[in-house]
Amino acid sequence: MDYLLLVVGLGLLLLAANYLVDSSVAIAQRAKISNFIIGLTIVGIGTSAPELFVSISSALSNSGDIAMGNVIGSNIANVFLILGVTAMILPFSIERLQRYRDIPFVIIATIFVTIIANDSFLPGLTNSLNRLDGVVLLACFIGYMCWVIVQKGKDPKKAIEDADEEAKSSLTGKSPWLLWPIAVVSLVALIFGGNLFLDSAKNLARAWGMSEAVIAITIVAVGTSLPELVTAIIAASKKNPQLALGNVIGSNLFNLMFILGTAATVQPLVLVDINIWDYAVMLLAAIMLFIVVFTFKKNKFDRIEGVIFFIAYIAYTIYLLLR
Repeated sequence: MDYLLLVVGLGLLLLAANYLVDSSVAIAQRAKISNFIIGLTIVGIGTSAPELFVSISSALSNSGDIAMGNVIGSNIANVFLILGVTAMILPFSIERLQRYRDIPFVIIATIFVTIIANDSFLPGLTNSLNRLDGVVLLACFIGYMCWVIVQKGKDPKKAIEDADEEAKSSLTGKSPWLLWPIAVVSLVALIFGGNLFLDSAKNLARAWGMSEAVIAITIVAVGTSLPELVTAIIAASKKNPQLALGNVIGSNLFNLMFILGTAATVQPLVLVDINIWDYAVMLLAAIMLFIVVFTFKKNKFDRIEGVIFFIAYIAYTIYLLLR
């Protein structure tokens, strides 16, 4: 039964997130909000909605390991699995802003989260993210978003093009009497699906004799990363693999700053079975993404690098199962 509930909960999460984004974008467009702001906020947050609701549900049920494991596992899967598979299908270039702004910022954010989450290195403290940590992460997230807005403002033409790509909705032009109920129902379905997915994952962890941390880093993380994986494969098959890199970088930053920040602000996260090696692999993934810029063909994610990333993900998964 738990396997079925896990699938049903994940399905609700993914379906509800899709309709929540579509209805929110359509509502914002009716309110004459610019496409750029819609793309930067509603679409960005909406695509990370599965991770967000699983992490908040975990925090409220005092399952800090699942909240943190979900973020760590998603970030590792995004880089090693999603970008690895994408590059194997079709190699792609890495743009200048991604090389010198976005990827380094992911590395910095990863190091910062690792430091503030590992309090046990100080005498008398246990590993946790408290409300102050959460507020600081949210402040960093707001600062980064402002920085992105300033950078995009220096190239208005590209900003408009990017926004048009990000702000599409299948519900554009529909009546507000339809849009608002869809948004509300989607939000309720997200909450219900998140709780269902979380409870079944915890039951499976107990049944398999595995820690909640390992379940979160593997099953929960891959499940909530499915939208990014599907988007990446479709983009690569349509010869637009560059889209995958932007989605992954954005998703990883949202996970580290917005999702962890929100979850820790709602309820402090006590971390028990997440160990330093999990943070180390997450940091390694971010550093390897930066190194890709300079190896083989410069500023390009090559097929051989995709194979290396995919193998790294398989190796880490085996390590987790053996742990």
